[in-house]
Amino acid sequence: MFNFKINTRVRLVFLVVTIVFLIVIGKVFYIEVIQYDKLSKLADSLWSRNLPITADRGNIYDRNGKIIATNITTTSLVFIPNQIVNKEAVARDISSILGADYEDILAHASKKTSIERVHPEGRQLSYEIAEEINKLNYDGVYLVKESKRHYPHGQVLSHVLGYVGIDNQGLSGLELNYDDYLTGQDGAIKYFSDGKGHRLNLEEVYVAPQSGMNLTLTIDLDLQLAVEKELDNVIDMYDPEDALILAMDPKTGEVLAMANRPSFDPNHYQDYSTETINRNLSIWKTYEPGSTFKIVTLAASLEEKEVNLFEDTFYDSGSIQVENARIKCWKSGGHGAQTYLNVVENSCNPGFVTLGQKLGTNRLYNYVTRFGFGQKTGIDLNGESTGILFSLDRMGPVETATTAFGQGISVTPIQQVRAVSAVVNGGELLKPYIVKTVSEPETNATIVENKKQVLSQVISKETSDMAKYALESVVANGSGRNAYIENYRVGGKTGTAQKVENGVYLHGNYILSFISFMPADDPEIVVYVAVNNPKGVTQYGGTVSAPIARNVLMSAIELYDIEPDTEGMTKEYRWYEDSYIKLPDVRGMSSKDAAKLLKEFKLEYSGSGDTVLYMSPEPNYYVKKGGTIKIMLKD
Repeated sequence: MFNFKINTRVRLVFLVVTIVFLIVIGKVFYIEVIQYDKLSKLADSLWSRNLPITADRGNIYDRNGKIIATNITTTSLVFIPNQIVNKEAVARDISSILGADYEDILAHASKKTSIERVHPEGRQLSYEIAEEINKLNYDGVYLVKESKRHYPHGQVLSHVLGYVGIDNQGLSGLELNYDDYLTGQDGAIKYFSDGKGHRLNLEEVYVAPQSGMNLTLTIDLDLQLAVEKELDNVIDMYDPEDALILAMDPKTGEVLAMANRPSFDPNHYQDYSTETINRNLSIWKTYEPGSTFKIVTLAASLEEKEVNLFEDTFYDSGSIQVENARIKCWKSGGHGAQTYLNVVENSCNPGFVTLGQKLGTNRLYNYVTRFGFGQKTGIDLNGESTGILFSLDRMGPVETATTAFGQGISVTPIQQVRAVSAVVNGGELLKPYIVKTVSEPETNATIVENKKQVLSQVISKETSDMAKYALESVVANGSGRNAYIENYRVGGKTGTAQKVENGVYLHGNYILSFISFMPADDPEIVVYVAVNNPKGVTQYGGTVSAPIARNVLMSAIELYDIEPDTEGMTKEYRWYEDSYIKLPDVRGMSSKDAAKLLKEFKLEYSGSGDTVLYMSPEPNYYVKKGGTIKIMLKD
């Protein structure tokens, strides 16, 4: 009995000892293996210090690989307070160099911290100032590399790019929207110190910073520069309250150019008002679109087969009565009898009222929302507005009538461009986007890729083709004739929208717009121009904005090698306009017969003989009357 009790106790003690031993072994394993990295870092932090090196943000490129946003290296001032022997002398000398307050610098030098970044006085210093500080050679005073965002083109594309703060964080535009990708991982120079913070004579460790991801945009920098130049000319000529130009590929939803005035230089964003730097008018500004919105009414009427543009007619007396409202045409006395194609060409408000009435409130409203109005487009930029529509239950006959010609509703430029792109691309409503890819900086491997995204089919291809024909006729024969380009096919629509202030329409104060596309039969680009209250000019969209759009399209012809097309509609020239004549083919004719056919032109001959071998320009192109034709003769 006695031995049994002893054996039991021995076994119990042995079991307890074994358990304790296993616990100790487990704890040692946990500390040495599982928590090794954590504890090593904690121990390391007790005697190591890091001088920060900021990482470069990712570069931003245009669609052709041209730099739009990059980084430059600057210098920042850092104190290690425990290493500064004479804090008063350091504060006195450095405050003098920086032009800063002595007490502020002294406060930085006296901080009870291991490392003190001198902010903001010592951030992003020039080379000259950094060199002066370096010559002081004070202990505890360090100059470290800091990356600073740089926009080599200044104001170009500023509202799209946005800007970054002094700590390299994105604050607006793409810099904000893609900040997680663009932000890199900071590095450091690691040195070692004793418990009092005094530097030890041990080798430093360099931890390299890692740059952020790169962005490649859908923007074409060359087209963007052309657009910016046009807006500068607009400001010089008309002194408007604001202006914008937006260009998009209607087949993909890729934004090709986007610019606003007023603008700002993101290198010096602090010099501008909050409203200027944060309001990207192309996606933020909402206003009544005016007659550019008639494209939606036209497309809906054609899709619902409510109108035949060639056979159906409308008599415009100058106004139309809808309940207690009289809606006037822009032309005093009206346009008289006209086909509905003429209604579109002439931008006749009463005619479009009747199209809205044919559709009815429900169907018109349905098409307005199907084309994306009243909702954000989802473009990858911050600050987009939704616009304002009537609620369906509040749309009576008058609201239906005014909506049909673009009054009483509020839309954004990006919404209009997307809707018109759907009208002319075969009926696909697309999601616009401005970032093409996000890529890794060292390997250039694609991390994110945005592609064409079709949201819905809003109209048929047949309707799209008819709408394109009508809008090409607007440019050749109607209110958009100032956008006509000889030997190219251009479609478009003017807009002259009254502005509202405190619920009342202003007189003599309009937003003049023009939306255009080219080539008219198979569009590659849609361009929208809006000028807010230009001065010293007759305020019509066709007078002010159409010529600007034409200039942008001319730039696109050169940049994208768009081929001439003489199959488009012929413009009927007015007495005050330079007229163009279709060049007859005189090759193979005698020089005498050729001269008779080309009597409207100046002729330059080369070669010998009496038979025309070659002519420049080539036949069937439209050439300005009085222009020079080169003729090569042979025997």
